[in-house]
Amino acid sequence: MHLIDNLQRTCRIACLGLVLVPGIAGMAQAEVPGACGDLQRRYDAGKSVLSEIEISNALFGAADNGCVSLVARLLVDGASFEARDRFGAKPLSHAARKGQLDVVRLLLARGAPIDARNLAGATALFVAIDAGSAAVARELIDDGADVNLTGRSDLAPLAVAAFMGDDALVAALLARGASPNASDRTGKTAIVYAAARAALPIVRRLLEGGIDVNARYGNDLTLLMWAAGYDDAAPPADALKVTAMLLDRGARVGDRDDRGRTALMIAAEQGHANIVDLLLSRGADARAKDNAGKMAADLTSSTDLRERLQRP
Repeated sequence: MHLIDNLQRTCRIACLGLVLVPGIAGMAQAEVPGACGDLQRRYDAGKSVLSEIEISNALFGAADNGCVSLVARLLVDGASFEARDRFGAKPLSHAARKGQLDVVRLLLARGAPIDARNLAGATALFVAIDAGSAAVARELIDDGADVNLTGRSDLAPLAVAAFMGDDALVAALLARGASPNASDRTGKTAIVYAAARAALPIVRRLLEGGIDVNARYGNDLTLLMWAAGYDDAAPPADALKVTAMLLDRGARVGDRDDRGRTALMIAAEQGHANIVDLLLSRGADARAKDNAGKMAADLTSSTDLRERLQRP
């Protein structure tokens, strides 16, 4: 996003992404170090030739960089918190994504719309959670943000918090009415992301909230299948604990997805030996075949795992 160039102006600001400097309108500006100081000097030099639109656009850079005093000054000078960038995001979302809590508080105090959505549908709450800005997310929740407004691909804030493994934030969202059963365009809900990421406290919390341990999600996958094929970023030891908990709570080891595959087959294909051993100990059938006629041993690339699965 760029400010409008005017060759006849004595000063131009080329990029809205630059940080602006703190300062109170009508007062002498103190020297401010760092990015905010640099942007303050640029703004002071160019202010006299900037249009209202350009002053509003400058708000994005100030919000991104946490320049609280400059944000306040820009608002006094006519900047609008209703301004949007090329993705449809407003300054509040910029501050939320960057974790700029003080700027978020200032914009909300000045009346910035808390549930404004960008072109993908994401609110400031969604982008804060997505960016890992938990403190900002909690502030927005406490200030009444709609916890069920979805972002890209119809992802709910709760699902993103579950993916991030933030149990405290999941609890806060649920306490404010977040739907635990909201699914995205791929048919996944918050507990699916938690199971796949081996987020044990979140899986437990959602199950205790009443979610059926044998519920079906996109492609007829169950939580046990998602846990068995856990994400590579998840600690294997945690994935084992999640899988064990699901089994302890009644997850059916022999259920199949739309390919005819069981949790054992999925674990074997992913090379998750710890999960394979657990499932076998809980009665999983190593001789079961999927819709293509393949057994778990046929799906693994591990020689050791294949031999274990082929034992009588």
